[in-house]
Amino acid sequence: MFIQTESTPNPATLKFLPGQTVLEAGTADFPSAEAAEKSPLAQRIFAVSGVTGVFFGNDFVTVTKADDVDWDHIKPSILGAVMEHYQSGQPVMGAEAAPASGHAEHTGEDSEIVDQIKDLLDSRVRPAVAQDGGDITFHGFDRGVVYLHMQGACAGCPSSTLTLKMGIENLLRHYIPEVTEVRPVAV
Repeated sequence: MFIQTESTPNPATLKFLPGQTVLEAGTADFPSAEAAEKSPLAQRIFAVSGVTGVFFGNDFVTVTKADDVDWDHIKPSILGAVMEHYQSGQPVMGAEAAPASGHAEHTGEDSEIVDQIKDLLDSRVRPAVAQDGGDITFHGFDRGVVYLHMQGACAGCPSSTLTLKMGIENLLRHYIPEVTEVRPVAV
């Protein structure tokens, strides 16, 4: 098994490509070791000292490290954990865990606008963000303000504010005049 790695715009996060499907559908975000109890793979990765976050996409795993840890010291251990997992035959996610589709539900008078927002996010934003090892999901819409949740490499990325304001906000405002602003939320 050969696992490729790619850097992301977030210097604290690396993208690992195991060369096979990680999740059939959706994404899974593990912002802490406690959250990883639903995933044997995430548990193995969190066992590496210095790992602070794990995120799964369709064909990639992104790992976030602590600021005081060097990639040269933990990258071999993470590669070993991923390889061990795939050789073990265990599932990526436990039987009771289901990957998230991502977007929060929204009902009410703005549901048409919210559907447009979700469609644009799914078709234009999420594929590009997945290339960088992360995901951005709809969290809410209130009086022109769109609230988005950033995961994986996007969470805590120095360029994420620029991506939100200059990229996503401009895109949404262009196609949906009711949108006035985009703000990040921490879940």
